[in-house]
Amino acid sequence: MSRYVDPRYDTTFKKVFGEHSDLLISFINAMLPLEGDEIVQEIEYLSPELMPPLPDIKYSVVDVRCKDKRGHQFLVEMQMVWTEDFKSRVLFNASKAYVTQLHKGEDYELLEPVYSLNIVNDTVESELPKDQFYHYYQMVHACDSNNIIKGLHIAFIELPKFNPQTPVEKEMQRLWLRFLTEINEYTRKAPEELLANPLTNKAVELMEEWGMTDVERCLYERNIDSVRIENAIIRGTKRHAMEKGMKKGLEKGLEKGRAEANKENAQKMLAAGIDKKTILEITGVEIDEA
Repeated sequence: MSRYVDPRYDTTFKKVFGEHSDLLISFINAMLPLEGDEIVQEIEYLSPELMPPLPDIKYSVVDVRCKDKRGHQFLVEMQMVWTEDFKSRVLFNASKAYVTQLHKGEDYELLEPVYSLNIVNDTVESELPKDQFYHYYQMVHACDSNNIIKGLHIAFIELPKFNPQTPVEKEMQRLWLRFLTEINEYTRKAPEELLANPLTNKAVELMEEWGMTDVERCLYERNIDSVRIENAIIRGTKRHAMEKGMKKGLEKGLEKGRAEANKENAQKMLAAGIDKKTILEITGVEIDEA
């Protein structure tokens, strides 16, 4: 039996951050570039269901959703399987949370910022440096990045790019990332640095396997199975696409090679005095092409 379970899966992630407001507040403040009066002091958990204003608009659910005393909303997601449409889903959810703040007849000035914090267990921006794991998006002017339209804030954090030696701006950010990357079913002893901090120590204790109920254990195992199945499907789809692309490329190469060979033969036949009609019948090449 393992000593710990993995906090990155749906059931365990929600157990840590969806049930303990002190841990969620610390996590949000550590992961987002909040300063001064933007720093979260208190939160109120909201339903993770993002209900559409109209029945024909898509319904969606996030892992953890809350707002602070100023009305700023925070959507927190842990994504174990990355697909290219995830960014679109994130933007969709953040936009929906933003626009549904207002009721009919209310002024736009009542709108408060929405922060979407997304932890990804995959490499999202592979073209960027290997140690650049943090990606923060705002709506900025194309020629002046200081000219910002405030309202939506979106952050992606790539866990595979992080290690304990990776430079980070905030100490708590490093601790929470160590918690997410170093506590799992293979961990026999939690890092002393995590145990020394009251908040991460509490989170580590929540991940001790003996403390899980039978229902939590069942849901956790289902989470693992669903992630494995989804990863297998994605790998299979990519492999099929690659094989199809290679086959198509091979067929195209063979076709090009045959065409070049036919042209070369047509030239030789023409030099040998064979008439153009016969050359066309044999090689399929118009003699003007050759």
